Amino acid sequence: MRIPPYYRLPTWQRFFAGVVIGAIGSWFIFFYMYGVLQEKQISIIEIQRKEIHELKIKVGIWEQDFNKLNEETEKHLSVKEIRVNIVNDRFYDLDKLSVAEAEEVIRTDLTTLITKNVEDVYKTKALLKKSIENKILEINKKRYRIEITEIFFYKNMEIEVKLHRL
Repeated sequence: MRIPPYYRLPTWQRFFAGVVIGAIGSWFIFFYMYGVLQEKQISIIEIQRKEIHELKIKVGIWEQDFNKLNEETEKHLSVKEIRVNIVNDRFYDLDKLSVAEAEEVIRTDLTTLITKNVEDVYKTKALLKKSIENKILEINKKRYRIEITEIFFYKNMEIEVKLHRL
């Protein structure tokens, strides 16, 4: 088997020379276009990298300011509302009106705490607890002693109490 002698014919020589020159030219065009596109991509990535860096710096500054403001506002939190909840009213078969009146009596004793700083109220929680627990309520001509089960300190102060019959 042998290769046909096309290299001797000038038409085939021109064809092969055109193929080689076209391939080389197309590779140069390809590399040029690829290089230009990559250069654009690199410049876009660099711009985005700078933008991300600047935004991270801004977010860090805003987070610091936000944390400072949160700390300041937490220092200045005051009690806005006091809620009292009697937990075991069903154990003594108390009607809702009596329970509401008992809760109101406890709440009126604590009205002096409204607009006080939450931190200050928290510091005096032992005194607060003793003042509530030393109170004796009369509901439906029966006397009850109060026991605090939970106290939640925040803008809305919540107190859960249990009643014990004397």
